[in-house]
Amino acid sequence: MTIVSQEVEKRGTNPYTFDEFVSKRENLDWYKDEPFLQKAVKHFTGKDFEEINKNVLALSPKVSSKWNRLAETVARPEVRPYMLHYDAFNHRIDRIVRPHEAHILEQSVFGEGLFSNKINPWESFTKRMIIHQLGEAGVTCPLTCTHGLVALLDQFPNPDIPELQEILMHTKEGIDGEFAIGAQFMSEIQGGSDLPANMLEAVQDGKHFRLYGNKFFCSAAHADYAVVTAKIAGSDKVSTFIVPAWLPGNKEKEIRNGYTINRIKWKMGTAELPTAEIQYNGALAYPIAPANKGIAVAVGIVLTLSRLEIGIACAGFMLRASREAHLYADFRKVFGKKVHEFPLAASKLRQIEQAAKRTTAGAFKIYDLFLKLEQPLNPGISTDKPLELRKQLFNLRELVLLQKICATSEGADVLREAISVFAGHGVMEEFSSLPRIFRDVVVNEQWEGPRNLLLTQIYRDIQRVSEWYSPAEFVASILQGASQEEINKFSSQLEDLLQRPVLGDVSDASIMAASEWDTFCSAFFKAYQEIARAEVEK
Repeated sequence: MTIVSQEVEKRGTNPYTFDEFVSKRENLDWYKDEPFLQKAVKHFTGKDFEEINKNVLALSPKVSSKWNRLAETVARPEVRPYMLHYDAFNHRIDRIVRPHEAHILEQSVFGEGLFSNKINPWESFTKRMIIHQLGEAGVTCPLTCTHGLVALLDQFPNPDIPELQEILMHTKEGIDGEFAIGAQFMSEIQGGSDLPANMLEAVQDGKHFRLYGNKFFCSAAHADYAVVTAKIAGSDKVSTFIVPAWLPGNKEKEIRNGYTINRIKWKMGTAELPTAEIQYNGALAYPIAPANKGIAVAVGIVLTLSRLEIGIACAGFMLRASREAHLYADFRKVFGKKVHEFPLAASKLRQIEQAAKRTTAGAFKIYDLFLKLEQPLNPGISTDKPLELRKQLFNLRELVLLQKICATSEGADVLREAISVFAGHGVMEEFSSLPRIFRDVVVNEQWEGPRNLLLTQIYRDIQRVSEWYSPAEFVASILQGASQEEINKFSSQLEDLLQRPVLGDVSDASIMAASEWDTFCSAFFKAYQEIARAEVEK
């Protein structure tokens, strides 16, 4: 080849490569290379740290590499779940078709037995925070729902219905190495979070019930068992049931338990997760918990755990966003300097990192309170409990709600800022997982009660307990460790807002008060998170 032809061949060739960045990102260990997360684990687990640390270090490389690759494959639009309503012989089967990689990932994640009695709760918590960094991946919502189902079965054993004990063992400890998947179907078309408006009917059939009607938002529709709310025929109050997807021997035959799946929803995020509309036509259902206490049970146990898990997920999302944004900012050069060498970019990176640390520390601190309390999952807070315990249970209730609304809102901001560090490449779905996780955060913000609903609930809760737990005492308890000046500031603001028409009729005054309440809750919870972060880093 002549010199001239060689020059022609090189003409127009761009030697730039992302290989260095990609290689470093692919070789990251999401636990070992996350010093703050390790600090938090050490701070909160005490004498159990060495064992937990060893077990998490063993899992993390799988999540960071193999499971991450599976999650990216499952997220591709051409393999999203779809319905196959009939088989070749005209039998109604309602098969939810998912890619092979989704089944592998699901079996791997659930095979960890994260809700088994054999695993330390802090080990499970930390492993879940790392798994959440995959994004939804078709597994984290089912994992969360399974946690709620297990807690419900644990709290309300019923020897008269042996099937419930079998379901508990199948989901919690596994049977022959297979762990079942749980779901929760509560929302109906007339009111998502308005559970008292449920119209699904439960008709008694001996010790069991038969369900008739429709559920309109059913995530993890492929699950083996679901927690379902319905009204017993002749009652105007909601009860709770466990409904198997298949009766014994019918899963292999694809004969569903008296229900049909109308369609799968097309969602902006958590797209790998089949969310469906389900029509019950006499499905066999097992009653659980006191009859007509379904709302208290659903909110106090199942939704509390789901909301708690959303906070854990947001911490995982932010840790990943911060880690990858910093990695790219240290690799990418523009205008002769690395991205992180520009003050505006450096400022954003610092904000992202601080938010990730605050959210992580806050999630740990709330879970620490959860583990320390007696029966933290309650269908309401009993007045029979000692006053100090009641106050701590109330703190947990409000912190879970505050974390859910604040971590999801800030999570969306953090993911958006992290995407901007990548500039144009940040929105390229094959270049980065951050756009996918951003959409997952936005969906999580709506699940288990949207922001306005939970802000309303927090306001009403504080008003309701004020006779035995004053607003000033509540603030001082939540912000223990803050300066007296900060405690006084938030106490004064809260006492003022409780006198304002936050929940009144719409007017200029009520709109202003409602806006200030929203701002107060965000600032108040960030102050709590900041205390938690300082405790971890001291």
